[in-house]
Amino acid sequence: MSYVGPDFEPPQPRRRRGPLTVALAALVPGALLGWLVYETVGGSGGDGGSGRATVRSSSPAASSAPSDDAKEPSASPKPSATPSASAPAASGPLKGKVVVIDPGHNPGNFQHASEINRKVNIGTNSKECDTTGTSTNDGYTEAKFTLDVAHRMRTLLQEQGATVKLTQDGDRPFGPCVDERARIGNQAKADAVVSIHADGSGAGNRGFHVILPGAVHAGAADTRAIVGPSRDLGERVAGRFVAVTGSAPSNYIGDGGGLVTREDLGGLNLSTVPKVFIECGNMRDSKDAALLTSGAWRQKAAQGISEGIVSFLRG
Repeated sequence: MSYVGPDFEPPQPRRRRGPLTVALAALVPGALLGWLVYETVGGSGGDGGSGRATVRSSSPAASSAPSDDAKEPSASPKPSATPSASAPAASGPLKGKVVVIDPGHNPGNFQHASEINRKVNIGTNSKECDTTGTSTNDGYTEAKFTLDVAHRMRTLLQEQGATVKLTQDGDRPFGPCVDERARIGNQAKADAVVSIHADGSGAGNRGFHVILPGAVHAGAADTRAIVGPSRDLGERVAGRFVAVTGSAPSNYIGDGGGLVTREDLGGLNLSTVPKVFIECGNMRDSKDAALLTSGAWRQKAAQGISEGIVSFLRG
């Protein structure tokens, strides 16, 4: 997501390392190895080593994954007031667990400027309902990227027995707004929520970062109960993302550890269940864009995020 509009204001620089040292100790060795692969092979990534929480993609799932040239969404999606329901969960280690995947933005947002620009309460103050998101220089949109990765994650997590819900599936004209996105996870009593994004920073800025909720207790926002479990979720997602994709933590935000704490995001401030955002890469950098537009790499991204979720849910 580009740091413009609701939930996308740039964070204030942080010079203290503080709690990030915990994540750095776990992530830096993998990040350095990932970065070596990233630079050597042009960012194509590599499969990570097997781990306790590996999500295995079966052949049918792999063959049904969207191609590099994913179809454009319908120009006139039907309105939907409810989150996209998942198919019945299969038996597996995550049976009984609920995961909500929040694909950032909506393919139709750009056609509904007045609706997405209206202000909503994010707990501490008001922000616009949503934004259009960013895109690569060639026009591949963040909204298209996030929905594709969400679909791949849904398949992988359902194979593990989880009940998976999407906040939107390209099945509504715009949105949902950031407050509704949080509410969907809360009402589902989700065991974990991950919001999928891609950044729109300057060329030369590369890598991923995971955004964690800060301790906010003001107005309608109270994140104190979810700060700890959300950090655990975020660290596991970041670690598996490095291992599976070969991508390195962001070189422009996150103090080199791939983790950033924010207190200005409505999607986090209004959440009452463990939740993180992940910026999978920078769409405005040509090398990152080559990854984000690759169906094979998006499958790795979905795998890495899903493995982090599984690791968190299995403890």
